[in-house]
Amino acid sequence: MADNRERFYITTPIYYPSANLHIGHSYTTVAADALARYHRFRGHDTWFLTGTDEHGLKIERKAASVDKTPQDYVDGIVAGIQRLWSALRISYDDFIRTTEPRHERVVQQIFQQLFNQGDIYKAEYEGWYCVGCEAFYTETQVKEWPDKKCPDHDKPVEWVKEESYFFRLSKYAGRLLAHIEANPDFIQPPSRRNEIVSFIKQGLEDLCVSRTTFTWGIPVPFDPKHVIYVWVDALSNYITAIGYDQNGEGEHGPLWERFWPADVHLIGKDILRFHAIIWPILLMALNLPLPKKVFGHGWVLLQSGKMSKTRGNVVDPLELVAKYGVDPIRYYLLREVPFGQDGVYSEEALVLRTNVDLANDLGNLLSRTTQMVDKFAGGEVPALPAADDDGILRDLAGEVVAEYEAALDRLDLPNALAAIWRLVNRANKYIDETAPWNLAKAPAGDSGRNRLAAVLYNLVESLRLSAVLLVPFLVETPGRIWAQLGLPGEVRSSDYGAAVGWGGTPAGTRIARGQPLFPRIDLKAGEAAAASEPAPAPTPARAEHGAEEGVVELISIDDFAKVQLRVAEIVSAEKVEKADKLLKLQVRLGEETRQIVSGIAQHYTPESLVGKRIVVVANLKPVKLRGIESAGMLLAASNEDGLTLVTTDRPIVSGSKVK
Repeated sequence: MADNRERFYITTPIYYPSANLHIGHSYTTVAADALARYHRFRGHDTWFLTGTDEHGLKIERKAASVDKTPQDYVDGIVAGIQRLWSALRISYDDFIRTTEPRHERVVQQIFQQLFNQGDIYKAEYEGWYCVGCEAFYTETQVKEWPDKKCPDHDKPVEWVKEESYFFRLSKYAGRLLAHIEANPDFIQPPSRRNEIVSFIKQGLEDLCVSRTTFTWGIPVPFDPKHVIYVWVDALSNYITAIGYDQNGEGEHGPLWERFWPADVHLIGKDILRFHAIIWPILLMALNLPLPKKVFGHGWVLLQSGKMSKTRGNVVDPLELVAKYGVDPIRYYLLREVPFGQDGVYSEEALVLRTNVDLANDLGNLLSRTTQMVDKFAGGEVPALPAADDDGILRDLAGEVVAEYEAALDRLDLPNALAAIWRLVNRANKYIDETAPWNLAKAPAGDSGRNRLAAVLYNLVESLRLSAVLLVPFLVETPGRIWAQLGLPGEVRSSDYGAAVGWGGTPAGTRIARGQPLFPRIDLKAGEAAAASEPAPAPTPARAEHGAEEGVVELISIDDFAKVQLRVAEIVSAEKVEKADKLLKLQVRLGEETRQIVSGIAQHYTPESLVGKRIVVVANLKPVKLRGIESAGMLLAASNEDGLTLVTTDRPIVSGSKVK
C-alpha cells in the first residue's frame, strides 16, 4: 500500500570533533529535534540526520599532540557527542560519520564524476589558511586582523602554497542567483538571504577542493597524494546518509527516494556561505534537486562574546543537564534565543526562565487545578455543562493552536512556545477571575455548581492541550502532566488533529496529583529547592488605602522577569487622525515589525522619530486606541519640563533584550 504521508527531512550540520561540544552546538541540535518531533506527531514521514565531520588538518594535529591516531582521537570525542545527544534526548534517525565506508566511497564517486565532466581541474593554490576554520582567506581579509589572527579562533593564519584541485564554483553563480530569486524562502531568515545574494554578486572564485599537506582525509580516487578537502567531503553527508548512488552505478537507496530534497538544513550563521553557496552549486553540478530551505540561525553568545572550543570559553551542556534536568535546558534554549538572531546565555537567565515560566506559570497551574478538582469535585473531572461554559479558554485555545502551527511551519520555535504560554497564563488568570472556591460554596442544585463544573473542566482541558503542544519541546514534562491529570495512554498516542481539538478530556477522569513539576531553583545554593507545593501564582499588588504618596511598593525579581523589554527601531511614524496626542509607529524588533500607538505627538514630530532605537515593553497585551491596534508600549520619562524617550546610547541590533 502506498504511503502518501507528507515527508519531512531535517539535518543539523555535522559537528567537528576536535573537542567536546558546547551549549551553542546543543541549541542547533535541540531545535532540529523539536522540529522533527513536531512533524512526527503530525503524522509526517520524518527523517532527522546529524553526525560528525571527522577529517582535516586540525584533527590530524590534535591527535598527534596527544599521541593518538586520528581515528582513535575522533572515536573518543564522537562517543562523548553521542552521550550528550542521549542526555538531551535527541531523537535522530541516523548519525553519519565521515569516516564511515558508506560515506567515503560515495564522496570519491562524486569527486570522480565532477572531474570527469570538467567541473574539477588541477592548479596551484597560494594564500592564507586558518586551520580552525578549515578555510582560506584573502590578503584583504587578513590585513584587517591584528597579528594575522583569525577573529573566530584567535589563532594565526598560515601561508599555504600547494598543488590543488579546484571546483568551478564561478561557473554556476548566475544559476544560483536565479534560483534564490525564484525561491525567496530558500535561504532564511531574509537577512541571511540578502547577505548571500550580496556576496555572490561580488563575484565567486573557484574553490580549492583538495590538499596535499596532510593525509587525514578521503584520497582523491585518481590522484591519491591528494585528499578531498573538507567542504566536498562534509557537505555531501546530507545525501550519502540517505543512500545517494549507493552502488556506484547511479542507483539510489529507498531513503533517497523518500526524502530528497531535504526540507531544512538547520545551521549556524557562521557556516551559511558553505551551505547556501558551495552546497547548492555542488548539487547543481551533479544535476540534483536543491534542498528546500537553508536556515542560518544566530549564535548562543556569552555576555563576553562568542563561545569557541578553540578559545576554551564554552559552557558544558552535560553539566547543566546534570544540575537542572533536561527539560529546563531544552526549554531555555528554544524559548530564549530569538528567532533567527543571536541569543545570550547566562545561568541566571536559565534559572529565571525555569522559575518563572516552568515552575510558576505551568507548574502552579497544574498544582492549583488538580488541587481544586480534588477538593471541589471528589478528584474526578466533571462533565462540561454546555450552558454554563463561557468559552473563554476554548476560544483562545483555537487561536493558540493556529499560532503554534504557523510558527513551527516557519521554524519560529520561540513564538510557538510563546503561543502555548498564552494559554497557560490565561488559564492562571481564569482561576482568579472565576474564583472556584467561591462557586464551591453554592448549595447543591444551585447554578453556581454547574458553573464550577465548567470552570474545572476548562482548566483541566487547558492543561491537557498544553501537554500536547509541548510534545516537540519537552521530553518529560508532557507525560508528567498527562499522568497527574489521570489521562489514559500517552500524550503522543492519539491522532494529532484530535489531540489539539478542544474537549479531549473524558468526564469522570480521576486525577492523580503528584510532585511539583519544577521545584523552584535557588541559584545561590546551586540546587532546586522543592517545597511541598509550589508558591502560589502572583496576583496584582494593591496599594493600601491612605498609603503615603511616593511610597514604592516592592516587587520580586520573578514579577519583573515577566516584563519583556526589547530594543526596537522606529521604521515609520504618522499622526493619528483626529487625535492631537497620538502617533502611530511601525517598529522593528529583529525580524518582526509591530504597530504601537503612543501619546507622544506633542513632544515629537513623526519625521524626527524614524530611525531611533527605543525601548519597548514587548509582551504587553494588544489594545485598541481610537480603533487602531497597539501591540506594545514604548518607555519614556517625563517631568514638568516635558517628555523624553528611553533610547540606546549607541547602535544595537533591534530585538535585543533589555535587562
